[in-house]
Amino acid sequence: MKLSMFKFKLPEELIAKYPARFRDESRMMVLHRATGEIEHKQFSDIIDYFDKDDAFVFNNTKVFPARIYGNKEKTGAKIEVFLLRELNEQQKLWDVVVDPARKIRIGNKLYFGEDDSLIAEVIDNTTSRGRTLRFLYDGPHDEFKKVLFDFGETPIPKYLDREAEPEDEERFQSVFAQEEGAVIAPAASLHFSRQLLKRLEIKDCRFAYLTVHNSLGNYREIDVEDLSKHKMESEQMFVGAEACQVINKAKDGGHKVCAVGTSILRAMETAVSTDGHIKEFEGWTNLFIFPPYNFSLPNAMISNFNMPYSILLMMTAAFGGYEHVMNAYDVAIKEKYRFGVYGDALLII
Repeated sequence: MKLSMFKFKLPEELIAKYPARFRDESRMMVLHRATGEIEHKQFSDIIDYFDKDDAFVFNNTKVFPARIYGNKEKTGAKIEVFLLRELNEQQKLWDVVVDPARKIRIGNKLYFGEDDSLIAEVIDNTTSRGRTLRFLYDGPHDEFKKVLFDFGETPIPKYLDREAEPEDEERFQSVFAQEEGAVIAPAASLHFSRQLLKRLEIKDCRFAYLTVHNSLGNYREIDVEDLSKHKMESEQMFVGAEACQVINKAKDGGHKVCAVGTSILRAMETAVSTDGHIKEFEGWTNLFIFPPYNFSLPNAMISNFNMPYSILLMMTAAFGGYEHVMNAYDVAIKEKYRFGVYGDALLII
């Protein structure tokens, strides 16, 4: 598989800059992976494709306000700081990406807030763009986190080409978000409203919750043509005993196990054991899934329509079959489906 095989022309007007009015009112394309047959539905129709004891596997990660703006000492230059993850609670060390990167070196100080109430010092250059910051703050950790996040804004993707707005704080988050740690929303989960979850519950569908703290790794450009040479960034993930029980029971009963999003697809394939069952897991995954790939656990998945060349598209094509998925994307463009994190859904069964 080559990078160039995931090229397609996406008209800019099809990138959804804002979410649908209601979460479950997005359009939904249904792709039958055995035949390539396509149906056009609304997301709330998903209930018609699942029955008693079918399992939905969700990512309950919670997005934090990761994008903050500071000023460089002396020059006052405006610097975007994108918080990736906290490295050390006591020392208040954070792994970050800065933009413009060329202006920031070890030893530089950054000031945040109109009164410079928060200061950070660059103590390491980990990559060409990545930095480690030490925040200089004397108060307790909870108080520091509140001050830091008060400066932050919802980290909507750059391709939306707009500033984050108050509405994004709620909509760039699933209704079951619980475990803080993601900088990217699990897009497929955003289609589920509380009402739809209740309807699925009444139908006796089962829910399992894994935690995958989505990082920027899925959105970085791949710079190699041969996909086998691409190295994925690691993402932290947790699989608990209760989720394992729900998923394994559905599998053993011959029911659907639906991965809600590519992050869940990767997590399940990371935590699967040799007997085809999911096991408890706490750690990191850098599994890069692209076609061809044999999946052990999920037999259904939900994804959004993703960008050309994207890792998310590659994972979707691995599950649905390269030809079927790329054809579905051609149809989606002709039918004017909306793309991106706030776009429409693709159900593959």
